[in-house]
Amino acid sequence: MIRLVIADDHPIVRAGLNALFSLEDDFEVVAEAATPDQAVAAAERESPDIVLMDLQFGVGESATGADATRRIRALDAAPYVLVLTNYDSDADILGAVAAGASGYLLKDAPPHELIAGVRAAAAGESAIAPVIVSRLLTRMRAPHASLSAREMQVLDCVASGQSNTEIAAKLFVSETTVKSHLAHIFTKLDVSSRTAAVSAARQRGILR
Repeated sequence: MIRLVIADDHPIVRAGLNALFSLEDDFEVVAEAATPDQAVAAAERESPDIVLMDLQFGVGESATGADATRRIRALDAAPYVLVLTNYDSDADILGAVAAGASGYLLKDAPPHELIAGVRAAAAGESAIAPVIVSRLLTRMRAPHASLSAREMQVLDCVASGQSNTEIAAKLFVSETTVKSHLAHIFTKLDVSSRTAAVSAARQRGILR
């Protein structure tokens, strides 16, 4: 029996997933969570095999699914975490994988693909949506345009309107380091300003 925690801030999504897995003999939904903190608490309390994790939670919720994933994977006898989300930007994908997610599926996936992905993750295998695999392969084939995980963090901060000083404080680096990352970003994206970098990254699917 695969014990499952569903973490999503939308009650209808949780209900739909619960109904889907209840049709399968080898699944048991042991808890639902509406916030990242609830997801971590459920993982610690229920000792599930898998936590099905959304990436973005409600307005006013500062923690993300990636934050919860990192905390869950740090638990003793940590369950696997499988991301199930609407977001498919490079920053989202790499952020989730860096946090320890075993796989990355999109909410528009067919039910059979979702069920197969959860079974694969429970078996310790990687479960990544085909469209995500295709995107990652494309990035690998065009390394000159791919940003590092740290560069994407910096660019994400720029997109949210943060100054170099604020970015340095958030990432625990110097302003000189931030400027260096920005210079590399500008070169890779063939742009000359912060605004143009954000626009180009969004057009290429690097940022949401």
